[in-house]
Amino acid sequence: MFTVTEYFVSINGEGMRAGEPSVFIRFRGCNLCCSYCDTRWSCTDSAPARLMSSDDLVDMVIKTGITNVTLTGGEPLLQKELYVLTDMLLKCGRRVEIETNGSLPLDVLASRQYRPAFTMDYKLPSSGMEDKMCLKNFELLKQRDTVKFVAGSREDLERARTIIRQYDLTKRCHVLVSPVFGEIDPKEIVKFLIDNKLNDVRLQLQLHKYIWEPNTRGV
Repeated sequence: MFTVTEYFVSINGEGMRAGEPSVFIRFRGCNLCCSYCDTRWSCTDSAPARLMSSDDLVDMVIKTGITNVTLTGGEPLLQKELYVLTDMLLKCGRRVEIETNGSLPLDVLASRQYRPAFTMDYKLPSSGMEDKMCLKNFELLKQRDTVKFVAGSREDLERARTIIRQYDLTKRCHVLVSPVFGEIDPKEIVKFLIDNKLNDVRLQLQLHKYIWEPNTRGV
């Protein structure tokens, strides 16, 4: 059984399928506490949630008629036997993306025959969580996966540049840099990417925060 705080259909606000319709399944609980977290309400053990089986969730997804499925949180990798759900969704023709915070090993899901795509954060200094990152995950990433850096300062951008180059990330997977909403001007990120010749690194804005009021749920 899975602890689900909400599920809804919207567009992907970020990631490599930004702008495309997707079914979102948000799970309860997170092992990190980032300074800028915008889903903190879903991260505690006391957050309201429904217990749902993999059959329940797959049936719900199929009824929407939407192909993309985004598993998010909180931290979805905390859900026991998440691979059961991802296997079932992939077997019925869905494209499954897991949004994960970068602190938990990807090896179980990354080694499966039915492998989901990962959008994995690397937490920069302003998050307060950089020391929790699982660096071995970089070795498991493939071309359809994504590493996302959420930057709130110049220091964050400089650290992102170091990690991108140290692990040769643009050769492994997609790389996105996203601003902490309201903390850094996206124009500063654009200038940084150009000045540092960060080819194949993409600025990512959270579309849902521009379409709807930034704190709106279920979108």
